[in-house]
Amino acid sequence: MESPFKTIGLIGKANHDGAAATLQRLYTFLNALGFNVIVEQRTGHQLAGVPKEKLVKLIELGEQADLAIVVGGDGNMLGAARVLARFDVAVIGVNRGNLGFLTDLNPQEFEPSLEQVLSGQYIEEKRFLLEVEVYRHGELKSANSAVNEAVLHADKVAHMIEFEAFINNDFVFSQRSDGLIVSTPTGSTAYSLSGGGPILTPELNAMSLVPMFPHTLSSRPLVVDADNEVRLKLSLENTDSLQVSCDSHVVLAVLPGDEVVIKKADKKLRLIHPKDYSYYHVLRTKLNWGSRLY
Repeated sequence: MESPFKTIGLIGKANHDGAAATLQRLYTFLNALGFNVIVEQRTGHQLAGVPKEKLVKLIELGEQADLAIVVGGDGNMLGAARVLARFDVAVIGVNRGNLGFLTDLNPQEFEPSLEQVLSGQYIEEKRFLLEVEVYRHGELKSANSAVNEAVLHADKVAHMIEFEAFINNDFVFSQRSDGLIVSTPTGSTAYSLSGGGPILTPELNAMSLVPMFPHTLSSRPLVVDADNEVRLKLSLENTDSLQVSCDSHVVLAVLPGDEVVIKKADKKLRLIHPKDYSYYHVLRTKLNWGSRLY
């Protein structure tokens, strides 16, 4: 088959029978088409007939693959995407989770759509990530990235915290609340949506700031240009340890007086969709929006 992709990496949901079965079908299908197939080693041991030299670490997969296929839910896609965004590798998902906003392919009948993609007929999107940094007394203490959102919150449930928000060093507001969600367009249909935030279509160069249960009636979600830098300064009046969660996977510890800087990351995720992909169809399907009236 003539294809823009030569080496294809497979990534799956560990210890999940359904994902393992789909990975096995993918491995057999892709080998039959003549592709060089490598498998992320944490899930590769579940597959039959995979040579040891084809089992690689996720970073090695990002370095070697032209296309990565992620089998699982959005959580698996997010975990892989934070690493794969560092490399110029295209990524597509097979849905083995619940909602599946980021995983397009049906695990029961992925072959026709995937074969179309492999032949070069696909839609490509560039999704930006957030870079999250924690500073203490002006010194960088920790950092990570997020595809969906960065969430400042207390390490206790329903515990109010105090902080100030700045955009490009311009003071915006001070707040007492359970925290703040800073979301990308990709994450606008995730935790931010549950908190009352707006849906941002993927092509927008924007991020939203969504307060979590603020102690005021005037606080509202705010959408800003993604080229801005958001800085959150934690009040010394906070008595407990705080956290910044990246996609609910990576947790950065924050102390009273620390500053959290959130900005657009340099690298972007190359997300691949089949030719018949429609973002609005995904919204209608996943959010149970009404069908056409006529």
